[in-house]
Amino acid sequence: MQILLKNLIIFHGLNPITAPNTPSYPWLHNRRFNAYAEYMKAKFGGRVQKISVDAGFNCPNRDGTLGRGGCTYCNNDAFNPGYCRETPSITKQIAEGIDFHKRRYRRAEKFLVYFQAYTNTHAALDSLMEKYEMALQHDKVIGLVIGTRPDCLPDELLQYLSSLAKQYYIMIEFGVESIYDHSLARVNRGHDFAQSQDAIKRTAAAGLPCGAHLIFGLPGESRHQMLDSVDEISKLPLKTVKFHQLQIFRNTPMEILFKQNPEEFELFSLDEYIDFIIDFAERLNPDIVIERFAGEAPPKQLVSIPWGKLRYDAVLQLIEKRMQQRNTWQGKNYKRPVEKKP
Repeated sequence: MQILLKNLIIFHGLNPITAPNTPSYPWLHNRRFNAYAEYMKAKFGGRVQKISVDAGFNCPNRDGTLGRGGCTYCNNDAFNPGYCRETPSITKQIAEGIDFHKRRYRRAEKFLVYFQAYTNTHAALDSLMEKYEMALQHDKVIGLVIGTRPDCLPDELLQYLSSLAKQYYIMIEFGVESIYDHSLARVNRGHDFAQSQDAIKRTAAAGLPCGAHLIFGLPGESRHQMLDSVDEISKLPLKTVKFHQLQIFRNTPMEILFKQNPEEFELFSLDEYIDFIIDFAERLNPDIVIERFAGEAPPKQLVSIPWGKLRYDAVLQLIEKRMQQRNTWQGKNYKRPVEKKP
């Protein structure tokens, strides 16, 4: 009985009896969630920093390939670093980004180039290959993180990226945003959740790690629906997730809707969001690495700033402190599916 109890405690991520001063969660460090920073340090033996680049891509939901106008909430200027703007050369952006981050994070010696703005797989294969390989030429770059849509990853590109992954770290990030098709349609996303599931499964089957972005607070979704979406997310073969609270950006269709019909929006207060995202994390598959708990944007880009001007680091500290107060951790209430015997 004692051995069984010990194994149950270790499985659920806490082992205060046998090892109170050593890492006891499944991810083998003492933070109460499967943290991206710790995962990358363990994988690469030290700090790895992302360098965002704007490679001049468009979006198929803007240029008429799939639709016009783009997602109603989208304003890429809200998250593009300053060194990406008005800089045509990928090589120059990488050099400036590395210089910036080495001043800010003196321990960073390895870098991933993050193709972030718009849809970074939306071009002919030859053009994509040229841009990706240009980014990999820098001697301190060890791989790529490619942000895209789940409906914009053809098999031939997936095969090429899989071949690159034999030498470099290659990760694909998908804008999933919601599991609910009615929400995706309402924000003019242009794809459904089934396409997200398919793209993530194909990417994982090709041997590539993949991540998903989710937005909490989209109009028309209840808090209960948002929380229940964790069960579907936990089933996917994801390596990472990024969570974002809905923010209303200037110069977007959503800004107009928000000003005309504010009653359709239920934006999270900071305290509400902290408890919500911890509830979500408690039910999240502990194998999935959490890269971000919340979004951050320059206040000048936002219509409303319900959390004041708190930076993400401060929000993260509050989340971790609340986790400690609640004596909880990622996956505490996760129910791992029982594998069926053949």
